[in-house]
Amino acid sequence: MGTRNTDSSRVPAIDPYVAVETLRAALDDAGIVPPSLKADSASPDLALVESGRARAGVAMRLAAAPRGSLLGGATC
Repeated sequence: MGTRNTDSSRVPAIDPYVAVETLRAALDDAGIVPPSLKADSASPDLALVESGRARAGVAMRLAAAPRGSLLGGATC
């Protein structure tokens, strides 16, 4: 069994609140409004971002966005 690297000194420090606002802006530019998006304040050492739950249509648009092929006319 392999061991998992837990050395956080190798990971650049990214403020999860900044990451949330950056992601929110990028999604907004793509016409996607996530139902919930926030920094996880319960685990500040991990700098986690919670994306919450999303309807299937939103999930499909999120999957298509990085590919540059947003579903035209899809209602989420």
